[in-house]
Amino acid sequence: MTLMLGIDEGTSAVKAVLYDTDLRPVAQARREKPLSHPRAGWVEQDADMVLSAVVEAVAELLRGTSEEVEACGLDHQGESVLAWDADSGRPLTPVVTWQDKRSLEVLDRLERDGRGEEVRRRSGLPLDPYFSAGKLAWLLEHDAGVQRALAQGRLRLGTVDSFLCDRLGAGFATDPSTASRTQLGAPEWDPRLLEIFDIPPEVLPAISDSAGDLGVLRHESWRAELPLRARCVDQQAALAGAGCVVPGRVKATYGTGVFVLAHAGAKRPTPDGGLLPTVAWRLHGRVEWALDGGVFTAGALLEWLSRDLGLAPDPAVLAAAAAGAKDSGGVMILPALAGVGAPWWKPEARAVIAGLSAGTRREHIARAALESIAWRVADVIEAVRNTVDVELLRVDGGLTRDSTLLQLQADAAGLTVERGAVDATAAGAAALAAVGAGLWGSTLEIAERVATGERVEPQRGAAWRASAHAQWRAFVQRATAL
Repeated sequence: MTLMLGIDEGTSAVKAVLYDTDLRPVAQARREKPLSHPRAGWVEQDADMVLSAVVEAVAELLRGTSEEVEACGLDHQGESVLAWDADSGRPLTPVVTWQDKRSLEVLDRLERDGRGEEVRRRSGLPLDPYFSAGKLAWLLEHDAGVQRALAQGRLRLGTVDSFLCDRLGAGFATDPSTASRTQLGAPEWDPRLLEIFDIPPEVLPAISDSAGDLGVLRHESWRAELPLRARCVDQQAALAGAGCVVPGRVKATYGTGVFVLAHAGAKRPTPDGGLLPTVAWRLHGRVEWALDGGVFTAGALLEWLSRDLGLAPDPAVLAAAAAGAKDSGGVMILPALAGVGAPWWKPEARAVIAGLSAGTRREHIARAALESIAWRVADVIEAVRNTVDVELLRVDGGLTRDSTLLQLQADAAGLTVERGAVDATAAGAAALAAVGAGLWGSTLEIAERVATGERVEPQRGAAWRASAHAQWRAFVQRATAL
């Protein structure tokens, strides 16, 4: 059997999945990766723990099979960054994740100095702490270990993929899809943006194609080396894993947040309505682009309500409670534990729960939480429609197991919602690796192998949707002004 491996280094967990050449899962392993919040607005992970999670998940899979892996793909949590020592490989900082807000001070200073508009024009991205550049600049300004390593010529700065590849033998490199999430230029580093953020180019990884011969990954606990044939951001991997490999196809991945991507073709898009241009992938030097809209809080909201506030033992129980409520009882929630992303871009926003009364019960809050996720995705879909004709939304991720959420999403967006693979991200990493290894001739062959499942049709009409969405937008405006 020819095996392909997809390694998904996501925000909350590492998933490693073996696939056959028809993209059917053969075996999988998972390792959790906790987040820490050392200060208000700071969100970190232990870098060595991230590395160990990848190593252990892969080791478990390799122990379970005697077959050789012909192609390995690695995806990662896009905008998260860290610093490490070039000589020893030792992390100098934690992983500063994409939810982290500490770089607001850097971005506010750029705005005051009159450089914000140039950053937006050159990068195509808003000044928001979500992206990597501000976080990297903050580390260079504030971390003494980073400053010492820079002075001694031993500093490496990068996203998690470049750290993992450097530590596991594939070299200090990244890909254009990742570069497009940094705000430092894409498909190559932009010297002017590096100058504005005061980031020395020599400390950043090289940029190579997203798929092809990218070296090998190796570890002493693995029985074999892995031919690395794809490397990209997790959401771009999910775009491939959903079969959205031609212009106009749209996917939404429901995890810690929800990330909507629409394939936009070979020309860089100039979207309006708060959407972002992003590199989908680059193969054989040819770049394909996508439209991107991120909802930063989704599964994280259910985790917080259940485990931190104690409304349920876990998110699945909370979602089941939502299914038992015919409505939210007037409760509305702004899911903004990490600010509000596209199309609003309000990084300073906080989560809001409104409309509580003496009659409010757990199931009303649970229902309001699912509704809030559906409406935030509908905000993004409405903006996507300004550029791309959208007829169907293909969804993946753990939250898509919940039929109540899928029906709410179909009604809010006014679209047919089609469930794809739950682990489309790992599948996409493996699929791009198959293309990079020459097992498949092009990305078009990915769509031929992507399995699809249940379709959910809207049950609400256009008049209801227009009124309800207007009410939702008014609520977001009031809640983000608090």
